[in-house]
Amino acid sequence: MTKNRVLNLIIEKLSEDLDLLVNAAKKAHEVSTDQENLPDNKYDTLSLESSYIAQGQANRALEIKRELDCYQNLSLKNFAQDSDIFLTALVVLEADDQSQRTIFLGPQSGGLKVEVQGEEIVVITPNSPLGRKILGKRVGEVVEIEVNGTKKEFEIIELS
Repeated sequence: MTKNRVLNLIIEKLSEDLDLLVNAAKKAHEVSTDQENLPDNKYDTLSLESSYIAQGQANRALEIKRELDCYQNLSLKNFAQDSDIFLTALVVLEADDQSQRTIFLGPQSGGLKVEVQGEEIVVITPNSPLGRKILGKRVGEVVEIEVNGTKKEFEIIELS
């Protein structure tokens, strides 16, 4: 798996999300301005509610647009196995039970998930709890993470 592929999938996912939200905002705006939805009395709030939905979707679309622009201009760094972890690192963590998690340390869009060759990769940011714990760490070091209310230790086994 290459980081370029991961980056392209992140961009693709953000683009899809942006298209979806822009279309939804347009539809909600159309509903809020449709002549048939003009209020008949002070209790008829369909138009007003639709305008709030349209505004919320437009605001989220703007956030995603900023995230997309950020990833489209992101320069990926190459890491040696003895490098410190920082932005654009692709990191594989292994638990005591040999289960593995792959994470991409990105500038934004924490929680976004993409799949590469059947493997789930989760985007985390440096400001997230896990991001703060792995920044500056190296392959072979252990980080403690709370998973579903239980603290687990994960060893950093791979870095690219």
